[in-house]
Amino acid sequence: MRGEILSLLPQLRGFARFLTGQPAQADDLVQETVLRALAALDQFAPGTSMKAWLYTIARNLFYEQRRHGQRERDVMSDYAHRPDQPESGTGEGEADVLRDLDGAIWQLSPRLREALVLVGVQEMTYAEAAHVCGVTVGTIKARVSRARAQIIEYMNARPDDG
Repeated sequence: MRGEILSLLPQLRGFARFLTGQPAQADDLVQETVLRALAALDQFAPGTSMKAWLYTIARNLFYEQRRHGQRERDVMSDYAHRPDQPESGTGEGEADVLRDLDGAIWQLSPRLREALVLVGVQEMTYAEAAHVCGVTVGTIKARVSRARAQIIEYMNARPDDG
């Protein structure tokens, strides 16, 4: 089981980055998630998804930390103004679109962003994402649909530079 946890670390870190928006906070979240998972390894039900179990721990830990003083606006503001955003490798227009898409994702509420990331980026099934979030499959489908619609609306509303 420990080997499976180790193999899921890159994906877990990616999920943590989408939750926190900051590499250092994501690393801290992953570290704490792994510590909690190892401490509760006897509670893991064999035959179930280790990935979903770890994501659930990370998600719950993230919201627990937010309740204890972390403010989402600070996270989003820091993320949007990071000087280490890479721009090379894409054309100027493509970089603008990617920046706008990134901005659109961070305009979503945390619940919509979370659902979109789990299904769209982490490639979880709706059922796995629902399990991680502690909601029904229908709720996850609705959140993903609303997230996609809001991103399309945001992207369509951006000024056309030409």
